[in-house]
Amino acid sequence: MPPVVPRWEWRTFGDHFDGAESVFAQLPVEQTVDSDELYLLSSASTDLVKVRDGLMDVKHLHQTGPDGLEQWEPVLKAAFPLTPHDLATVAAAWGVEAPVAADPDGLSLEALLDRVVGPAPGLRAVEVHKHRVRYTVGGCRAEVTDVRTRRAETRTVAVESEDPLRVAAVLGDIGLAGRPNVNYGRGLAALGEIDVQRVAIIDVGTNSVKLHLAERGPDGDWHRLVDRSVVTRLGEGLRETGRLGEEPLARTAETIVGMVAEAREHEVDAVVAVGTAGLRIAPNGDELVRRVRERCGVTVEIISGEDEARLAYLAATAGLTGQAAEGSRVVFDTGGGSSQFTFGHGERVDERFSVEVGAARFTEQFRLDGAVAPATLGAALDAIAADLGRLDGRPAPDTLLGMGGAVTNLAAIRHSLAAYDPDVVQGTVLDRTEIDRQIELFRTRSADERRSIVGLQPARAEVVLAGACIVRTVLDKLGKDSLIVSDRGLRYGVLAERFPADVARERTHP
Repeated sequence: MPPVVPRWEWRTFGDHFDGAESVFAQLPVEQTVDSDELYLLSSASTDLVKVRDGLMDVKHLHQTGPDGLEQWEPVLKAAFPLTPHDLATVAAAWGVEAPVAADPDGLSLEALLDRVVGPAPGLRAVEVHKHRVRYTVGGCRAEVTDVRTRRAETRTVAVESEDPLRVAAVLGDIGLAGRPNVNYGRGLAALGEIDVQRVAIIDVGTNSVKLHLAERGPDGDWHRLVDRSVVTRLGEGLRETGRLGEEPLARTAETIVGMVAEAREHEVDAVVAVGTAGLRIAPNGDELVRRVRERCGVTVEIISGEDEARLAYLAATAGLTGQAAEGSRVVFDTGGGSSQFTFGHGERVDERFSVEVGAARFTEQFRLDGAVAPATLGAALDAIAADLGRLDGRPAPDTLLGMGGAVTNLAAIRHSLAAYDPDVVQGTVLDRTEIDRQIELFRTRSADERRSIVGLQPARAEVVLAGACIVRTVLDKLGKDSLIVSDRGLRYGVLAERFPADVARERTHP
């Protein structure tokens, strides 16, 4: 039997695929396939479990590349009834405890649905009909699929190969490189096929871990139940050693597991955890993924820098009104390990990129965790400016929006918020004068002295000066005198994309 080779895959959903449609129209059709499939999805995992042609088919998300491509590895294709070994593989893909086959001859599909999937709140069975048309483009297999569920219809395009560079090249050639990569699990959830009423989003950053619990209201929109963050300093020492240290790994894993337990106490229907720069950069980032998955069954998805920027744009621009809702926009999200920039007009994204400019890195490099001399501050600002060179020469946008822990802490200090209030922070305008005032405030104080500043989250006392310097430099580079603060961070973008409030109503047939 030939060895199973993992394949890199890119997929997106939508009604139209722009110029790609004309490309496919000129290619010979290699195969047309119709199939009825049953997806057995878990809110605790990103792996795909489905039944097709009477076989249990399980694929494991092996890794996500820096460009957002996903490498999928087939781990099971078995006939029913399933053996205990087969069941253990399925359970691992779901991120749940392995069920025990009650029948000596194994477990039939009917028994699996009745005894395992039906009673489990985190598992969903979704019937899907597919009409697939296959092509070969640039040495890659491409597929255009009409997808129909009981509630909705859509289309999807996929490109896959054992070589990720080929996939990336084809996406550029057919004009789809700017669209998000959305696998079937995420796509079905976004269609509203999976009935999710309460959800938890966990954002694992280089400096902090954030938890957002939301509940769908009678109006179909999401309403905040819990929104908090814990500073774990996952990236502590990463710059010096090139790896995540044992203590940062342990305390970050412990925090995530605790947040998952809190989410389950709220009886959420789904838990989505995403990891950003620290996990992308570190070669042992998958160690955190492994620990969390083994302890609570949830898989931390390491998303690309471009996906991080796109989701931040989605979160920040939602709900803008008046003049801010028009014209050109730049959204930047500065964290502990990186900063993401997204340029657009209205809801349209024109460009996005991520740079390794983060508060944790410059804090360590210039020892900005305490009082520093003006010369040291100047050197740090020069280094930040050099690393933000991709912003040079760009026209000033009509609206500049900032998000992330550094920006929201600056806003909280601006308002002297003894208790953080996201509704006050949201929409705050920070100008150069206020940012310069706070930079001088931080520069002249030790970390302990900074903790007495009203509005500053105590755990951010060490990194707040570096964060403020990054914000100030972004203003300079983009020729703006002020920015609008968004409290709606990456987690809100994940919520909006994975579980949109009105997509099911838009696509459901009358």
